[in-house]
Amino acid sequence: MCTVTYVPTREGCIITSNRDEKITRERALPPTEYFIEGKKIIFPKDPKAGGTWIAHSETKIVVLLNGAQEKHIPKSNYRKSRGLVVLELISTENSLEYWKTSNLKDIEPFTIVLYENNKLVQLRWNEVEKTEEVIDEKQFHIWSSSTLYSKEIREQRKVWFTNFIKENNNPTPEEILYFHQFTESENKEFGLQINRNAILKTISITQCKVTNDKIEMDYLDLFE
Repeated sequence: MCTVTYVPTREGCIITSNRDEKITRERALPPTEYFIEGKKIIFPKDPKAGGTWIAHSETKIVVLLNGAQEKHIPKSNYRKSRGLVVLELISTENSLEYWKTSNLKDIEPFTIVLYENNKLVQLRWNEVEKTEEVIDEKQFHIWSSSTLYSKEIREQRKVWFTNFIKENNNPTPEEILYFHQFTESENKEFGLQINRNAILKTISITQCKVTNDKIEMDYLDLFE
């Protein structure tokens, strides 16, 4: 939920997400099939709030990052978990239409990467307004959470990703996973896999592969 990459492929795309979380948070349940609103949804589940940071149905993928454009000051409590918004978006018939009418009052700021109908869209809520931006699905993209990474660090991570793509013009899922797990591995503060004072860590990496309209999810649990 804190670093997401999008890689277009000849058959579809590969979306990969690193989850950075406090190690005191209860361990997530591995990806499982659930039926929501009559639709089969696959996602790893956060047992605390019942939501998720990444999910896919048979036709779309929804990925969550904490924070909007810039870091915000958290409130003591919120009306609903952002992870539940992911499940609402993935299980509705048309996610963009649902987004336009959804009530996000008293929900913490977030960014969502939505892949639906072969289109890539960035959705953002900053506590004041909702925005949506169509992203070029034929290009490579990386997002880093504004709550954990400053603007300068987010730009630096874009450079790392750009260099990775230059060296691996058509990267395999395994090469992308390697990028997510080992890039700047000595840099525990803002390398791709972080470990900040054994309190905040990258605890999992989830990857969704779209191949000729079929979506598969792989899950790497790094929780120790």
